[in-house]
Amino acid sequence: MAEDNLQEMSFWDHVDALRAVLVRMAVVVTLLAVGLFVLMPRIFDLVILAPCRADFPLYRLFEHITAAIPGLTPFSADGFHVDLINIQLASQFFIHMSTSFWLALVLAFPVVLYLLWTFVSPALYAHEKRGMKMAFGLGCIMFFVGVTVGYLVVFPVTLRFLADYHVSAMVPNQISLDSYMDTFLMLLFVMGVVFELPLLAWLLGHLGMLHREFFGVYRRHAVVALLVLAAIITPTGDPFTLMVVFLPIYLLYESSALLVKPATAPADE
Repeated sequence: MAEDNLQEMSFWDHVDALRAVLVRMAVVVTLLAVGLFVLMPRIFDLVILAPCRADFPLYRLFEHITAAIPGLTPFSADGFHVDLINIQLASQFFIHMSTSFWLALVLAFPVVLYLLWTFVSPALYAHEKRGMKMAFGLGCIMFFVGVTVGYLVVFPVTLRFLADYHVSAMVPNQISLDSYMDTFLMLLFVMGVVFELPLLAWLLGHLGMLHREFFGVYRRHAVVALLVLAAIITPTGDPFTLMVVFLPIYLLYESSALLVKPATAPADE
């Protein structure tokens, strides 16, 4: 079936089909970006700048947890507030536009994957389609889970540490809007990509390039590496905060192992 479909279409037919898919993607992203541009002032106040305020849910959760567990250093968000400044004339306008585009791209991610699927699927066999559907669905879900963890956990923890850190008391922090947005978008994107680890492991396992035994052999190395990664993301020295970032990433590692077949498993027919 797949070979017949490929033979029926010439090279330029494939180019036309790809161009049609790219045009649909561009239309979807553009429409979302226009809508987000209109709503962006409210989105900034209620969502993007929410970690700058002491009432952010993660800060209140940390307060309750550290107060309930003896031996932990009490966490307090009282008085915490980050004031952003704009130091370039056109920055606010360009950030308004660029943030609308990047958020539109994130929200359109499922549609983009679906459109890519409509282009690729005619060239696949039935058993390949089943595997790719699972890969696309899992990839989409895990990307959004990663972005959510980045927004609710990783970025607020990073912001609180960096905003309060001083190399000298004589150097006050004045955080620019550009710097804030660069860090915000970068961390959310990085966490979205990191949460694709189970999908990558599944694909490599499906191709026979990775087996479950690999995760057992290198588990100790992975724990050390992931602790270092968590320490880099949240260089606070607070073990509770370190574990908050480390545990989701470690669970990704173990989830990846479960999605990969053992080396002794029989190959798919």
